[in-house]
Amino acid sequence: MRSEWFASWFDSPYYHILYQSHDDTEARLFIDRLLQALDLPGDARILDLACGKGRHARYLAEKGFDVTGLDISPSNIVFARQFEHERLTFSQHDMRRPFYINYFDAILNIFTSFGYFDSDEDHIKTLANVHRGLKSGGLFLLDFFNAQWVQQNMVKHEVKSLDGIEFHLHKTIRGNRIYKRVEFTIGDKKLMFREQVRLFSTSDFQTMFNESGLKIIEMFGDYDLSTFQPEHSRRLILIGQKPL
Repeated sequence: MRSEWFASWFDSPYYHILYQSHDDTEARLFIDRLLQALDLPGDARILDLACGKGRHARYLAEKGFDVTGLDISPSNIVFARQFEHERLTFSQHDMRRPFYINYFDAILNIFTSFGYFDSDEDHIKTLANVHRGLKSGGLFLLDFFNAQWVQQNMVKHEVKSLDGIEFHLHKTIRGNRIYKRVEFTIGDKKLMFREQVRLFSTSDFQTMFNESGLKIIEMFGDYDLSTFQPEHSRRLILIGQKPL
């Protein structure tokens, strides 16, 4: 069986080096703004779905919420578990499989942790699991890129030097997906990883949310929760709700 690209890339230490600018400071600022918008009760149960090493989950637990973090990467979960306590737990999990049922007040999916699968059936399956996991009236936040902005502003090739590593990034759009090839050299060894993300429009999300039993109630265009503008916003941040 062919291994899916994210299984190895997200488990690699080089993934975290490349994306190190998305740090704890950024996470805290976004969470502070987000909590104002969501207006959750102080004892809310929150799921950080595709939690990575747990930077958002840890801060939410500091705020007093009961937080669960799930991620497909074994190494991410091993790292995150050192921070576990009575209000914070982490588990390895594939979001295409059901998790808890009617349990969470809010589920968060942050930093383009969606759109990775080859079939839209798997994306809808994930959203259906979100629906099952939420209590009635529960909220779902999906943080994705704005596909329209990406298609208009994509840089095909760039080089990033981080921690002594020179990453060469090559991007292309084919069909309804954006592909990124990440190449770099460690010692005398050349390494290459790939990323592949579906280009979902707002109407695509509307259709998938409806099929999954979720209703989109708000859209933002960036981490400052500014108004979404199709031609100018870099992000597409959706807040959905499971009907009462």
